[in-house]
Amino acid sequence: MKDHKFDRYIYMGITAISVIVAATIVVFLFVERKALMAMGRKILAVLTPIIYGAVLAFLFSPIYNMGMRWTLNSSKRICKSEKMRMAVGGAVGTASSLAFLTIIVLSLAKMIIPQLYSSIVGIVNTMPVYFQNMYDWLTDLFANNPPLEQAVLTAYQQTAAAFQNWASDSLIPNLQNLENLQSLEKIVGGVSSGVINIFNLAKNLLIGLIVMVYLLNIKDTISAQGKKLVYALLPVRAANGTVEEFRYIHRVFSGFIIGKLIDSLIIGIICFILMNLFKLPFALLISVIVGVTNIIPFFGPFIGAIPSAVLVFLISPKQCLYFVGLILLLQQFDGNILGPRILGNSTGLSSFWVLFSILLFGGLFGFVGMIIAVPVTAVIFDLLSKFQCHFLRKKNLSSDTRDYMELKKVDEESGRFIKH
Repeated sequence: MKDHKFDRYIYMGITAISVIVAATIVVFLFVERKALMAMGRKILAVLTPIIYGAVLAFLFSPIYNMGMRWTLNSSKRICKSEKMRMAVGGAVGTASSLAFLTIIVLSLAKMIIPQLYSSIVGIVNTMPVYFQNMYDWLTDLFANNPPLEQAVLTAYQQTAAAFQNWASDSLIPNLQNLENLQSLEKIVGGVSSGVINIFNLAKNLLIGLIVMVYLLNIKDTISAQGKKLVYALLPVRAANGTVEEFRYIHRVFSGFIIGKLIDSLIIGIICFILMNLFKLPFALLISVIVGVTNIIPFFGPFIGAIPSAVLVFLISPKQCLYFVGLILLLQQFDGNILGPRILGNSTGLSSFWVLFSILLFGGLFGFVGMIIAVPVTAVIFDLLSKFQCHFLRKKNLSSDTRDYMELKKVDEESGRFIKH
């Protein structure tokens, strides 16, 4: 006869040992957190070029695939060897990706960056005039209320003085000495928190470029090896679910991030055209700001529009009203027409969870966190939904959310849903 009392002691012992081990791990992580964080930063520094390459390979994968498909389709009559066609297709896809990347870099280096530099320097150099115009406008606006006028003008003068001091002492010297290696190293060092210098940055980018080329050409092999490992370690049913989940992750990330980049590029170009059409100031600078911040869902348009509106307001409050109206129309067009056509319902998240994920990941990981927040949350929701449906099916309960509306309880014997 089985001794259930003895089994209970075994379970209690296993539980006690598990709690002790878990507590030991937590204490160790807390005590050695600085050493672990230092080790993590060192590992991240070593993996930086690989991360650069992986990100570039992910972004340029559609270009590579287009070049590959075009070569395979157009060379069927010329070359009968499948192996040779694949090799030529890989070379064409790689060349297409590198050419596209080169065009982007040259466009930034030759056209956009110099004009942005000129715009920023021009703004700072003429800032006293803008501040004086703003001061005169505020004086006229509050002329009938002297106490309020005094308070507003005092606060405005303090803010303007602080901004001018920062621009003259920090911004302009760095911009004017941008070609100086020491200054550039200082700027980049500030951006990267002192982890890498100019040489390491160039090295990481070069290695990242090489990694990108390798990953583009072996991505199908890596995918096949990953599937083989999954099917070797897991039962067939679990392996099928795992492979399908990875397909979903790839579909969500590629559909959202690449789609968002295309959407933001189009919005930036439209903004540039409209601002030139209405003769609004700083067209290129503001269009770049609007396009870049538009990558961030939900908050992006506001993050880009507020500093841009301030710049236009310093030139002319009337033009600022035109600019705000233009941005509102542009965002309505993006939110209701352009965005849905490019992105579709790639994540399936409600507006609340989009907002929640951006706040959470943005607070944890900054700008990058705000970009990846929505697809990461969509993947987490998908996994939770599948686990939830699995356990509900085991209990012979419905997985339809509508069945749980106004639910009071579930009958333990029949499984019937009892509502109010």
